[in-house]
Amino acid sequence: MNDLVADGLVFCSTDDVMSRYDAHHLVRDGVLRRILRGVFVDARVPDSRELRVAAVDKVRPAAGVACGETAAWAMGVDVFPPGRRHDFTPTFLVPHGTTRITVPGVQCRQAKLSGRDVTDVHGTPTTTALRTASDLLRRQYRPHALASADQMVRAGLVDLADLSDHVHRLTGYPGIRQARSLVVLVDGRAESPGESWTRLRMHDAGFPMPELQVVVIDRDGVAWRLDHGYVEKLVAVEFDGRQHHTGSLDTAHDLTRRNPLSDQLGWRFVVARYETLFGPTNTFERQVGELIGFTPIPRWWGTRAPQIRS
Repeated sequence: MNDLVADGLVFCSTDDVMSRYDAHHLVRDGVLRRILRGVFVDARVPDSRELRVAAVDKVRPAAGVACGETAAWAMGVDVFPPGRRHDFTPTFLVPHGTTRITVPGVQCRQAKLSGRDVTDVHGTPTTTALRTASDLLRRQYRPHALASADQMVRAGLVDLADLSDHVHRLTGYPGIRQARSLVVLVDGRAESPGESWTRLRMHDAGFPMPELQVVVIDRDGVAWRLDHGYVEKLVAVEFDGRQHHTGSLDTAHDLTRRNPLSDQLGWRFVVARYETLFGPTNTFERQVGELIGFTPIPRWWGTRAPQIRS
């Protein structure tokens, strides 16, 4: 006999399963797990994308369509900016003339929305991958927007040529100038948001664009892959993120990879970190510029690093 609360299905306080007060007490006692604000499931039910999409559908307005970061997440790609990855807020679009909801913990806005912009993901109306990618290019903070589009192209959700054509056909949408300036830089070879931020910083400094995912073979026959490379100048630019490049083992691995290329082949490295890309100084641009022989354009975005929640 199924003894899971609500038969293991996602529910909210308006579903007449139990009161919000009782649900919060069961969350405290470890019986329930809160997925979104006011949306719960039995704590024994494993987490899954389908489960989360079902939770999103619980707070979706009648005419609402999941959009932006929520839509991309439903399709399997995490494009939440660093400060929002642990503070998930579902976002929806409703057509003009439709009432927006004001449910706490949910964002909803009116926008132009046609039937060709909507698809179905696990039973929930969602903006198509093409509409989602173009919305992110328009609406997100510029470096985050490029990273999001890179990831969606890399995941095979969007064809770059289709995205470029779509963005250049849009008229009257807020942020379209940003989207058009960024779509020419989108590259699905970027393997992390940090690589996208680094590439944008180099572009905005006026540097020629490096090659991506450069494979270099050392004298022992070992092949190494570099994030970005100016091959003729033997200059590599790499992004070291906090998650995979801060521990002692990570640092040792990075040195093991870079030292042979420096000692044997003469490669020189510039390592970017979040703080150097979004901080107030142009140390990163000066380091790259000195090695490749270019004077960087003064920094004009990210002069203060946004706070990242741990």
